[in-house]
Amino acid sequence: MGKVTGFMEYERLEEGYAPVPERLKNYKEFVIGLKADEAKVQSARCMDCGTPFCNNGCPVNNIIPDFNDLVYRGDWKNAFAVLDSTNNFPEFTGRICPAPCEAACTLNVNDDAVGIKSIEHAIIDRAWAEGWVVPRPPKAKTGKKVAVVGSGPAGMAAAQQLARAGHDVTLFEKNDAVGGLLRYGIPDFKMEKSHIDRRVEQMKAEGVSFRTGVMVGHLPEGSKVTNWAKEIVSPETLKAEFDAVLLTGGAEQSRDLPVPGRELEGVHFAMEFLPQQNKVNAGGKLKGQIMATGKHVVVIGGGDTGSDCVGTSNRHGAKSVTQFELLPMPPEQENKPLVWPYWPIKLRTSSSHEEGCERAFAIATKEFIGEKGKVTALKSVHVEWANGKMSEVPGSEKVIPADLVLLAMGFVSPVASVLEAFGVEKDARGNAKAGTEVSGGYKTNVDKVFAAGDMRRGQSLVVWAIREGRQAARAVDVFLTGASELPR
Repeated sequence: MGKVTGFMEYERLEEGYAPVPERLKNYKEFVIGLKADEAKVQSARCMDCGTPFCNNGCPVNNIIPDFNDLVYRGDWKNAFAVLDSTNNFPEFTGRICPAPCEAACTLNVNDDAVGIKSIEHAIIDRAWAEGWVVPRPPKAKTGKKVAVVGSGPAGMAAAQQLARAGHDVTLFEKNDAVGGLLRYGIPDFKMEKSHIDRRVEQMKAEGVSFRTGVMVGHLPEGSKVTNWAKEIVSPETLKAEFDAVLLTGGAEQSRDLPVPGRELEGVHFAMEFLPQQNKVNAGGKLKGQIMATGKHVVVIGGGDTGSDCVGTSNRHGAKSVTQFELLPMPPEQENKPLVWPYWPIKLRTSSSHEEGCERAFAIATKEFIGEKGKVTALKSVHVEWANGKMSEVPGSEKVIPADLVLLAMGFVSPVASVLEAFGVEKDARGNAKAGTEVSGGYKTNVDKVFAAGDMRRGQSLVVWAIREGRQAARAVDVFLTGASELPR
């Protein structure tokens, strides 16, 4: 424990932001990370609890008190070593993770939590700057070949772990660059893609092969899932050529809103809108990009994806941005004694909301209204919730202008046709059915086919994807060699 009374002496210090007018001019990251002395003070607030709930609150079980103590003592290199031991990609989570570890922080019971995420961000950025992040190729090769299908955080983590265990790993991605929804989904202003690129270079040096623009299986006709593949490979080919196949694709099937007028031009899934901007930012060219410029934009869905639509629309120069949430407005402050150390439901205002957005809660959309085949407005209604049931408030219907409607209501499942092509059994929610037990974990009903990440657990966080990728890698390693030195 670095400073016994630190949590009583120091206040929580938040990372800074560039001014709104400045950051709306581009798609670059705008978070101002902690300086070394600021990170030291923030680390001093760690209480080094007898039972550090933050470790369990973190899906990858980061050893948080240890790296806090090392930062306080100025031993940044060992702080990185501790962080790297549990998390393959702290530069991803240090930027876009909602930090369930902070919700579980013991100090959060009656005070502001330690800024764990900002410390993690500072550690990994310094590690890259100092050259501490280096390839770790295996000492010996096993001669076993593994195909990892889907290059999001779960696939990247699994591929890296398996390569370090000595297997020949090929990572397949249907789009033209590695990263999954990190690449084509998360806006660049939240995480610039150079962070993915340098991890790809590290993984190449560790022996991972990458095949981009390759669709494994097929998408159903008319699918709105982003697919820039130029080649198709069958599941049978993978099963014949590889000793194990790990499915790590995302839960890319967006939840739809089947109300009258859904077919109108200008009503799109968020995951049609966001990937296009990522593609353009990377220098790609698109015909018919969905643009919010000069439009009244309505975002339906109050989560992170909806927030990303708000930030992107503002950068396009939207005339107005309104975000609807079906559920009631949550409390601004949670009842900590009731919910700690679990993730609380409370009002969360993102940096995108602060850039300009009208938010409306307990609102349902009844109809999209259009002229000449294009959406021009939508009809909404206030709703009330009682005993888990929703009812409309009489006389509360309202028509508001809407030139662009973005559906950001979450994802229902992975693309069913991909799982069906492999013959993988699905659970009740349409995810790949595979357990997480130590013996035989992450294995599907199909011989030598495994599943992890959103493909197995459904829509979730990047940090959960990394955890599942790491654990699935160990399960595959055990399957191939009978034992594993990879951490769970």
